[in-house]
Amino acid sequence: MVRVLLTGATGFVGKNVQQHLEQHFEVVGIGSEPWDLRSQACCESLIAEVSPDVVVHAAGTVGGIGANRENPGKFMYENLIMGTNIIHECMKQRTPKFILLGTVCSYPKFTEVPFNERDLWLGYPEETNAPYGIAKKALMKLVETYHEQYGFNGVNLIPVNMYGPHDHFNLTSSHVIPALILKVRNAILAGKKSISIWGTGQASREFLYAADLARAIELAINTDVPCHPINIGTGKEIQIKELVSLVCEIMNFSGEIVYDTSKPDGQPRRCLDTKLARDVLGFEAQTSLREGLQATIDWFMAIENRLTTEKSSTTKPHEVHHQAEKLQHASLAD
Repeated sequence: MVRVLLTGATGFVGKNVQQHLEQHFEVVGIGSEPWDLRSQACCESLIAEVSPDVVVHAAGTVGGIGANRENPGKFMYENLIMGTNIIHECMKQRTPKFILLGTVCSYPKFTEVPFNERDLWLGYPEETNAPYGIAKKALMKLVETYHEQYGFNGVNLIPVNMYGPHDHFNLTSSHVIPALILKVRNAILAGKKSISIWGTGQASREFLYAADLARAIELAINTDVPCHPINIGTGKEIQIKELVSLVCEIMNFSGEIVYDTSKPDGQPRRCLDTKLARDVLGFEAQTSLREGLQATIDWFMAIENRLTTEKSSTTKPHEVHHQAEKLQHASLAD
């Protein structure tokens, strides 16, 4: 059976990917303990010990707009060093296939919509997450140059914004969907009549359910794939204000939505051209946004309900919620 080494297996994306890949392959999933990918020696030992047929590099230091603005150096350094180390060791030890998960944040801020892979280098990324995007773009180029010079069998997948079960629910560092779910749940628990949302609500995003990404990775493992970047998404975008309305509808919150226009929108639009993924991988996303949001919210509520049951009758609702958030943060920090 094909042995797959999955980095970042304890994180949001990794948990979803491992759950799917285990149905088809032998999967060795690792987190940051005891394997610190920032250490070249650690990466050397890891590849030698596991001897994988395929490495899927899903490890990363990530977050939403706020986290990116507060940690530009950390995000750039850690993503660069982890990716460079693991790519280099796979090349040296002749790992048969390497799959890098890039990011839509690598695209220029003002890219013609839908984003086509050929436009990746036509400008500077959106400023709030540029260091992270540049780091991932450099790693994609490293995969290509190692293929050119050493015959390295690397695959570059560019997932769009992802969401789903096991996500990191935190108001300061989460991406838009988990942060929005948490904000609405907080308002419901506190009996608030309104919630505040960053930006104007006019920006648009495309969202990919994490289980769909896992299926794309499965196809990339089983398919002879070129090393140039391949977009992985749905090809459908939604304005943030429409997303907010949809989440509020699913969660039965009827309060006022207040948009804080002093905060940035981020990139104006994000929507991928997914033709190459269809042509090369035979991949098309299967989960609708409503279906995926419902599953994500159900998963989040199940955890909160479980914690509520475990707490004593004297515990206040907001204390239960903080316990739920603590659990998410502790289990998904990688």
